[in-house]
Amino acid sequence: MTDQSTNAVKVPFRSMGVKLIVVCFLALLMTIPALFVWSLIEDRSNRAAEVVNEVGGLVGGPQTFLGPVLAIPYEVPRSLVNAAEHEVYIVFPSRAEAAVGTKTEERHRSLFKVPVYQSDIAFNASFDLSGIPANAPDGARLDWNRAEFLVGATDARGAQADATITAGGKVGSFAPAAALQSVTINLRQGGETQLALFGARAAGLAQPNAKFDVTATLKFTGAQRLAILAFGKATAVSVKGDWPHPSFNGGFLPVTQTVTDRGFEANWSVPFIARGVQAEGSADVIGRLGRTALGVSFVELADPYQSVTRSLKYALLFVGLVFLSYFLFEVATGKRVHPAQYILIGVAQLVFYLLLLSIAERIGFDLAFAIAATATVALISAYAGWVFESRKFGLRALVAFATLYGLIYLLLRLEDKALLVGAVASFAAIAAVMYFTRRMDWYGSSGVPLQVSLRERGSEAPGTN
Repeated sequence: MTDQSTNAVKVPFRSMGVKLIVVCFLALLMTIPALFVWSLIEDRSNRAAEVVNEVGGLVGGPQTFLGPVLAIPYEVPRSLVNAAEHEVYIVFPSRAEAAVGTKTEERHRSLFKVPVYQSDIAFNASFDLSGIPANAPDGARLDWNRAEFLVGATDARGAQADATITAGGKVGSFAPAAALQSVTINLRQGGETQLALFGARAAGLAQPNAKFDVTATLKFTGAQRLAILAFGKATAVSVKGDWPHPSFNGGFLPVTQTVTDRGFEANWSVPFIARGVQAEGSADVIGRLGRTALGVSFVELADPYQSVTRSLKYALLFVGLVFLSYFLFEVATGKRVHPAQYILIGVAQLVFYLLLLSIAERIGFDLAFAIAATATVALISAYAGWVFESRKFGLRALVAFATLYGLIYLLLRLEDKALLVGAVASFAAIAAVMYFTRRMDWYGSSGVPLQVSLRERGSEAPGTN
């Protein structure tokens, strides 16, 4: 007679320790498709930059302006070796002021927006020529009769009207300069750039030991950035505009600034000792003003590409946390999830970034994040309910994953504290996994058949051998 106790059911060997290692490996594996998403974001970002440069170039692009300076030509006599050379001696005003008003608008091309501005600039300059030597550094005499007042701009295509100058009670217009047509300046931002110069005759006013004031007005368009060079020994600049998201940069920050939803106002003051450029010298002295530029950039408050890129940096962390959540559901239910199902969950999370990018280009990052996160959380929570055949675990997944994606958004908004919050959240997640798996048999059944007899299933009496 066959003993019922030998009717055994052999339980397959299942090591949860090995399963956890597999889950972690799959989370790392998901970084490969994440790189493709990253490259797509880079491509879209580069395309946006191309559009900004293209549209900005049509209106003048980033503009840098030079206020009135005095250029006095002189000629270096011919030697036995070299021919005569025509040079220019530059004299900066002893006191300089600039008042700038800007109006901005957004130009659209396809999905991309480019903020462009129209600027009205008024320069005031006070010259004191009492200390100017009679001779140039090379020993040649200065030709005061051909002296010019110079102003400059990065791109003359942005001019909306002729630049005018008022000196000695007379009003005149600037034209392409005769003494010096252009000069290269080295900006702290953007590297080297060429400054086009415009001149107005100063004969009769610019004389040795003379003192006089001049004013000049310019009307230019541009995009992305506006900057004023510290063109005087002491320079004061004020800029007002209606753009609500300015970024102040350049060689000096404003001494005062006010930014509201309706616009901004900023004021700079650069004393002679801080400017670091002498009060007069040869033509190349203008090029040294590049590092004194007082600039304001017209930027979007939330660049969708930058925001999506920042969120993608946390992809491995959050894919791993979702995988750990599913692993804990496995532990709680005893129902196994196949590695292929983990891959599907990871792909769904990566598609979240594609949704976020495509929607953010159209309606902005914040609302796009809400839509993409809601869709993704709903999908992977519903999938948990389907896999574990339990509405209860589907609801638990909904709460857990909604909290997780809320944490992603919080990290993006905290900026400087993002690393701290992310580290604490990761620590808490690992601690939770350790707690809920503290009594788990990580080795499983060790491959030993488990004898389950009919008596063990039924009502075996206590003490029966």
